This record gives sequence, C-alpha cells and structure tokens, in this order.
Amino acid sequence: MADEGDLVHDVWLGAVASDGVQRPVGLLNALCEAHAIRRLELPVHTMLPVVLRQLLVPVVIDALGVPRTRQEWAERFHRGCFSRDERDRLARYLGPRYGGRFRLFDAERPFAQVAGLEALNGETKTAAQLVPSVASGNNVPLFSALSEADELLLSPGDAALWLLHAHCWDTASIKTGAVGDPQAKSGKTTGNPTGPLGQFGVVVPTGPTLYETLLLNTPVLPDGLDPGDRPQWAWDERPAGLACKSPAEAAWSERPATGLLDLLTFQARRIRLLSCETEKGRRVHRTIVSAGDRLAQTPEIEPHTAWQHTAKPKKGQSHRRPRRHTSGRAAWQGLGTLLAMTLPVHSDGPYTSLLLRQIGDLQGAGVLSGRYPLGVETSGLEYGTQSAVVENAIGDDLPLPVKALLAQDDWLREALLECVAQADQVARALDGLNNDLRRAAGGDPLPRDKGSRPSAQFLHSLDATMRRLLAGLRTVDEDDEELLERAQLAWEQSVQIAADREADLLLAAAPPRAVVGRTVKSGDKEFVYRSGKAIGIFRTRLAEILTRVTEERRVKREEAAAA
Repeated sequence: MADEGDLVHDVWLGAVASDGVQRPVGLLNALCEAHAIRRLELPVHTMLPVVLRQLLVPVVIDALGVPRTRQEWAERFHRGCFSRDERDRLARYLGPRYGGRFRLFDAERPFAQVAGLEALNGETKTAAQLVPSVASGNNVPLFSALSEADELLLSPGDAALWLLHAHCWDTASIKTGAVGDPQAKSGKTTGNPTGPLGQFGVVVPTGPTLYETLLLNTPVLPDGLDPGDRPQWAWDERPAGLACKSPAEAAWSERPATGLLDLLTFQARRIRLLSCETEKGRRVHRTIVSAGDRLAQTPEIEPHTAWQHTAKPKKGQSHRRPRRHTSGRAAWQGLGTLLAMTLPVHSDGPYTSLLLRQIGDLQGAGVLSGRYPLGVETSGLEYGTQSAVVENAIGDDLPLPVKALLAQDDWLREALLECVAQADQVARALDGLNNDLRRAAGGDPLPRDKGSRPSAQFLHSLDATMRRLLAGLRTVDEDDEELLERAQLAWEQSVQIAADREADLLLAAAPPRAVVGRTVKSGDKEFVYRSGKAIGIFRTRLAEILTRVTEERRVKREEAAAA
C-alpha cells in the first residue's frame, strides 16, 4: 500500500461478491465492479447509509449526472452495470479530477476534514470519540471493552468509515472549541444538534447487487441538480455569492442544504484525524471533533426518511416532519409507515420515503418487475441526556414486495397491513391476559413503562414467519386471490400457535390463588378476576382477530358433525 489513506485505490471497504466471497475493495473498484458485489460488509447497521450518502451515491451522481426521467433511470437499471464509458468517467472523476481529495492524510485537503484544525485548549482526544460503541467522555456504553484511558488504534479504512459516521450520527451538546471558530466560547461550542441522520429514522432500499442498490438510492430529478449544488470535496467550485462557510475551514454556519449533493455529504462536524506509525502501519490514534455546519431543518428532498404529515401544524411548524424508528419494534411492525403511499392531506398520518414512492412509480410504469427482490434496511440511533450520549442503536432489514408500493393498487398493501394489525392486536390481548392474571393473583397490572411483557416475546417469535410471508408475496399476482388467501390463513395459524404458546406459559406461571381469583371494587362497580375468566376473554378476543382460523375451525366442526 504505497499511499495509506488513499480511499480511491487502497482496499478498505469490505464487500461480499456475488459468489459469497468476502474481500476488501477501494472506492473506484467498488463502483466499477458494483454489479458483481452483492453487498457491503460494514461494522455496524448505521454505516450503510453513511457510505451510500457520503461516498458512493454522490460520486456516481456528480460524475455521471442525475437521471432526469424514468426512462433514463430505466436504461441505467436494465443495463445491470456501469458501461465502459461510465467506468471511464468514474475513473477520471476519481483520478485526475478529484482523486487527490480522497486522501485521508493529505497535508492540504484531507478527506472530510479540516487541515491543521486545532483545539483552543491545544488538546486532542482519543480516536474512540468517533466510535459510539467505545467509551469516550460522557458516552460510556455498558459493555465497552475499552475505557477512555485505553488507546484505540484505527486502520486508515476504519478511520475513514468512523469519520463519515461522525458527520452523520455524532452526538449533540458541547463540542471542542476550534481555533478560527468565532462562535466558540470558553474553549467550547454549545447547542450543537446531532448529526443529520440522528434526527430521523433512516430507510434505505436495497437490491440484489450494489449497482442496483446505488440506483434504488438515486432519485429522479426532472430539473437536474440545483445550481451551485456540490459535494463537500468540490465545495470550492460553488458559484460566488453563496454565503456558506467552507467545510475545509474551522468556522461553520447554520444553513439549509443547497441541493441533493450538499445534503448527502453534509459536514455536520469539523474533524481532524491524527495518525502515528505502528508495527502494522499507519494508524489513527487521536482526533479533534468540533462544531460543524448545522442543517436548518430536514428538507423535503431528503430521500432516506419517512414523514409524519400534520394537517394543521402549530404556527411556525412545517406540515411534514421526519419520523423516527421505535426501539424494540421490528421493521415489519412499521409497514404501515413504509407502505403509506398517499399523502394524508386533510388528516394527520404517515407518508413513506421519497425513494420508496419512486420505486412504486417505477414498478407502476413497468420499469421494475412486480417480482423484483426489493429489500429495505432501517437504522437509527436513540440518544439520551440532551442527546449527548448514545443509548441504543436500531437496525433491521426485511424483504418488501414491490407490488405493495403501487399507489393505485392497494390489494396487497391491505393484506400486509391486516397481518401486521393482527399481530399487534393479539400482542395487546396477551398483555391484557397477563394483567388479568396478575389481578386474579392479588397483584397489580404492569405499569406501561416497566417490566417484561409477553407481547415482546410473542412478536419476536413471529419475526421469521413475517419475513417468509413478505418474501413469498413477491410472487403473488392480483388475480391469484386463492394463493393470497392461503398465505393469510397460514399467517393466522402461525399467530394462533405463537399466541397459544405464550398464553400457556402465562397460565403455568400463575399461582393457585388465581383460580379462585378476587373481586376488585372501582367506584360503584365490582370486577371479578379469575384465571378461568381471563383465559376465556383472551380466547374470545383471539377468535375475533383471527377470523380465517375461526372460520376454518367452524367448517371442520360442521363437517365432523355431518360425518
């Protein structure tokens, strides 16, 4: 490796080829061989949107241009790979034109950093400040293998990944004051928000190859890129008169994104990596992370978030705000948001991401097959204590039938949402059974925010079943009602089995006094709680929710009686 830190040619990105073999690649090879790469192998779930947004997608858009029509997008998609001419253009872009700006340790323009950045107090911090899972400052993960006193050595490739991760996901609150930052006071800068991705739940569509994933994450822009819209490495090419601080300077500003490329490569921090020589080569061991640009608000051109629409917002607030993921909920439990293809203009409700809406439009136009193996990856971070620490990481992926994204055809979408609703309703019924058994035994129901609930284990047990259902429904056509009905019946049977299993465990754990039960007075009313009554209420509720299973049992009883 002649020039460590050369992101274009050094092999630093983990990639899994179409034959399943894992090997590292450089930036240029990752793009030119994208058709032969199944997926990127990255250290954490939150890293995929980072690499796509901060590197791969903006390089492709800036080098080859953004598709302006569905037809242009379709031509790229059906080609299945970058053409020879496109590969040559990518090589020139990452070679003579901008290749020198993708060097991690360049003395004048280090990639995504500020050359010569210094803290007002002259101090530096360990490289652990870039990695949320390692203890640093106020961020002390419970099971971190290192303390702040331990030295973390990052290879150039790992350092590049965590550098970009910090720009997207860094915690909020106080940051080191930098020399040259006029807004730094007493050696620090306060009021910093989290990185842009930390302000919403990220939704990334994926395909069977990296090439198709890149296209699925490329929006069609009929008017092209906005004038003056440049990625962070080409910031000096912006037209004069746009009053924004350069990401290569310590000073920063609060501003809107000037366009798609600026939004994707937004520099939310001013960072400098400090390296040392070790027996294994050059390693990043210290860093400076100070305040960077603040995004005024998440713009509606943001491609990687779903939205919450408010029909009558408060004064000064937008009709749309980005939605966050909920910790403890699998991605399939949020299908109601992912499949919300119609903007609820006159009411409050969810609205899916720009990219998923575009995929639905492309399928409706015949560009994408209804059986296309679309996937969706969701990721997010939960912050605590004024967003100054990371409390939890959220990450999931699931197959998604493209037909369910058709705005005009809601038959499959309604079937999927019915399945999700049934799981949620049975989960609540299980929690109700648990509370009734606790009352029957002389206790109190679980508080909303405390205790382990049977619904959590129940929903977790359905995870693999739902993924099989989603993958199987990719092949269902609208006129194949019998197959869809059989799939929904099989789902209800799985829900019934899982619910019975959890209910049996709850009954087995109930003490003998729950059989006798007790009477609870509430005002002028009396409520009797007994285990037998509780399970009867639960069975009745289950029959009301799982109508197909209930009907199947009724038919079988009638047939048995007739025989």
